[in-house]
Amino acid sequence: MLQAVNHHTRLTQQAFNTGVMSDNSRKTSHSNWKPAPIIEWMLAEGRLIADIDDFTRQLGERMLAAGAPLWRLRLSMRTLHPLVTATTAVWERESGTTQHIDTPHGLEGRASYIGSPFEIIGRTGAPYRRKLTETLTADDHEVLHELAARGGTDYLGLPMPFSDGAAAILVFTTDITGGFLDRDIVQFEKIASVLAPIAEAYRLKRISLAVTEAYLGQRTGRRVLEGQITRGHIEKINAAILVSDIRDWTGLNNRVAAEEAVTLANRYFEVIATAVESNDGEILKFIGDGVLAIFPTGNDDVDAAPACGRALAAAQQAFHVAGKLDPPLDLDFGMGMHFGEVLYGNVGSQNRIDFTVLGQAVNIAARIEGLCGEHHKPILFSKEFANLLHEPSTLVSKENLKGFETEAEIFSPENADPATG
Repeated sequence: MLQAVNHHTRLTQQAFNTGVMSDNSRKTSHSNWKPAPIIEWMLAEGRLIADIDDFTRQLGERMLAAGAPLWRLRLSMRTLHPLVTATTAVWERESGTTQHIDTPHGLEGRASYIGSPFEIIGRTGAPYRRKLTETLTADDHEVLHELAARGGTDYLGLPMPFSDGAAAILVFTTDITGGFLDRDIVQFEKIASVLAPIAEAYRLKRISLAVTEAYLGQRTGRRVLEGQITRGHIEKINAAILVSDIRDWTGLNNRVAAEEAVTLANRYFEVIATAVESNDGEILKFIGDGVLAIFPTGNDDVDAAPACGRALAAAQQAFHVAGKLDPPLDLDFGMGMHFGEVLYGNVGSQNRIDFTVLGQAVNIAARIEGLCGEHHKPILFSKEFANLLHEPSTLVSKENLKGFETEAEIFSPENADPATG
């Protein structure tokens, strides 16, 4: 919970317009406030605010400036995300800022949720009201006890149904003497009814971003949402290419149950993904038991060396982490890298397209990865890649890569940890 609040800040309309808080005293009496200006703002300007946290902050400030008996405003909604089940924005009067909370999956089994106002609203689909100045018992959820201890006097949670059957929850809390009046409740319900479709739009935007980033990667996902979805929408970029693959994947599937093989693969993918993303790369594909990742450069050639450095750092990090996992990651894998120009964008049929990279640079990296097992080296890369590194490398072999006429020099890191080649 946020730090306890001892004083109440009231904004006059003049203070709101000038950004100055003119009255820091606790509000003890009601005003006959009107929701019409707030609703007009939500429909005209508020809905255009890109960030839901900022929207919640501005909504709280405008309600306070209008004279609403508001201490705390909370907007929560379920979402669709690999890691997050719900997202919440909490605004409090004194701080003047919004706290963002992402709730991981498994919410329904947590004590913080079971028996809470949110659980009751979600189960019944009805508003929830609790006077915090009345005696709270052990049957009342701990969140109500905490708010009452901080000076809260009344709590109102309103469901805001969405078109797909989901809903957001808007919670108003006050510390005004006597709590909410009946007319306050009516005004809050008017605001919630107008806010519902706006909140649904925020939810759909967040879901769209989460899904595209989960399946396409952060950089590519945002490009798709920005409208780059036409087949043939291709650009040429320079990038360090990293290809990783599990060795003897077919044999492994013959030795262990399918569920165990999938578990091992997911642990391997997690190691690679963490290493790539923490070094500013992006995974474009999980191809069977393999991974295709890129480390793009900017428009300047000086970015080439840093891109290769990040790619090598990611490869070394992945092997280092894999070697320290408990239980151990019982998989053998290799990584091949190259630097060059690739075609980055949409390919596919009229009805089914894919965002990917194509070109000789990708093929070279894949061919080099295929040599890791033959040379007993977990990390190998091309001469073009080696020439851009700021650290020394060792020539491992000269190879006639399949599909290429000229001989290629293959390198590995010179001062490598034994675990990483």
